[in-house]
Amino acid sequence: MLTLKNVSKTFYPGTANEKKALSHFSLHLDPGDFATIIGSNGAGKTTLFNAIAGVWLTDEGKITIDGEDVTFMSETKRARMIGRIFQDPMKGSSPSLTIEENLAMAYGSGHHLLSPAISRKDEQFFRETLARLEMGLEDRMKVKMGTLSGGQRQAVTLLMATLVTPKILLLDEHTAALDPLTAEKVLAITKEIVESRRITTLMITHNIASSLEMGNRTLLLDDGAIALDLQGDERDALDVEGLLALYRKQKGQALDNDRILLS
Repeated sequence: MLTLKNVSKTFYPGTANEKKALSHFSLHLDPGDFATIIGSNGAGKTTLFNAIAGVWLTDEGKITIDGEDVTFMSETKRARMIGRIFQDPMKGSSPSLTIEENLAMAYGSGHHLLSPAISRKDEQFFRETLARLEMGLEDRMKVKMGTLSGGQRQAVTLLMATLVTPKILLLDEHTAALDPLTAEKVLAITKEIVESRRITTLMITHNIASSLEMGNRTLLLDDGAIALDLQGDERDALDVEGLLALYRKQKGQALDNDRILLS
């Protein structure tokens, strides 16, 4: 479903600030794979997402989604294939529009907002979809998104990104700004949606425990490349300490990132 082959990206080449963010990066995800990603700051996690989403073109390499070469495809065209949720709950939705209008915009690429009203059929669909969140938002569809809490808004944004099933779902630390209880609920909703729809997913997280509990594969990025690719029995047998020990054995040094280690 998703393949990156020898993808590289260097920022500010030829200057004192040159930074090689991705170095001959290769990865393949089968349909329905759910891979979590951890790594230190500057390891290349967000750069990887931006490469997949087409925020900018890579220096070299090839990216394919569902067999289609998207290496030189614009971000706008790739958006039809990709759902993406950011760490900031304020991103990914319009605060001045109602919950219903935001869902309609995501569901119909905006055509609902140009019509006199959202159809009764769509309204019922949105209501049923919101009810799955168990947050009572199905009774607040006329409320503006900007009035919701961070957790409520992130949950609705998750629905927006998956109302029309994307080929690839990118979750960029989408629970990092939430309190622990709300984060746990949003992760549970994420797991249910991804598994029930078999959406091929990449999730960046700073929580090692979550990286081992969610999905079927864990990637540890280091210096723009994959340092560890854990799946199957090897992954199932690991806990947090085991993963850190495996990294030390592989790299000859400890993982140095307070945000990850304290999570």
